[in-house]
Amino acid sequence: MSLKLVFMGTPDFAVPVLAGLIDAGHTIAAVFAQPARQAGRGLEARPTPVARFAAARGLDVLTPVSLKNAQDQARLAALAADAAIVVAYGLILPKAALEAPRLGCFNLHASLLPRWRGAAPIQRAIMAGDTETGVAVMRMDEGLDTGPVCLTESVAIAAGTTAGELHDELSASGARLMVDAMARLEAGTLTCRAQATEGVTYAAKIDKAEARIDFSRPAQEVLALIHGLSPSPGAWTMLPDDGRAARVKILKGKLTTGHGQPGEVLDNRFAIACGSGALRPLVVQREGKGQMALDDFLRGTRLEPGQLLV
Repeated sequence: MSLKLVFMGTPDFAVPVLAGLIDAGHTIAAVFAQPARQAGRGLEARPTPVARFAAARGLDVLTPVSLKNAQDQARLAALAADAAIVVAYGLILPKAALEAPRLGCFNLHASLLPRWRGAAPIQRAIMAGDTETGVAVMRMDEGLDTGPVCLTESVAIAAGTTAGELHDELSASGARLMVDAMARLEAGTLTCRAQATEGVTYAAKIDKAEARIDFSRPAQEVLALIHGLSPSPGAWTMLPDDGRAARVKILKGKLTTGHGQPGEVLDNRFAIACGSGALRPLVVQREGKGQMALDDFLRGTRLEPGQLLV
């Protein structure tokens, strides 16, 4: 026995979930992904990660611009799916789309709902200093991540964890959880409960303006920003370099001792003073260059105590 599923997803985060459902023996009637996007120097249109994976597996891939028109809604309904699985799809599902699958639509969300509803739950959890997050399988309704929660799995956020590292861990955890949820749905044992009304927070989309580091904040907060925005878009500062300022991203760091004017370089190992406390970068990236460990960066960069990052 297996369910007939429609899968809706776009980025890398969703690929393990689709792979897990295929490996579990479910029939994938079609895969919906966002249209190909221009990327690279030539601005060539490249299919999204989910679309590429699905095509390689021989699945039908549909890339509507939206699901708001009657034609696309009829196409979804005609698939006669038992359920739809939605993972970071990026498009709003109107009521007609939510009601098309026989047993409903189920979303995998990268937080322990109702905390961090919205677009950037992984980044916001780290930026807020949370020590725990997780994944949730939710039966979708017309609200923003407001539907009843069916299953959850907690994941600890260790000190120094970056958004990229947490992304991969939650993706793998979420794949296992969704396979479990669909097994229960098929068996008729999946139960979903309304979300709590307390503890609701919203994970707003990351604004590029947030990525510039404000060293007047406490070192712990600055470090949380750095790790929450790593590897993309990457928290950055301007480093004085032979009379000009060069943009440098700090992608990983640690707290250290020292004090000085916010943004002041405290030693030749790149310790940086914050509003309170100090931090030391561990992984950095010059504009237009690849990531590099601190030792490699220091071999090609002259730093002097007293320099100010701007």
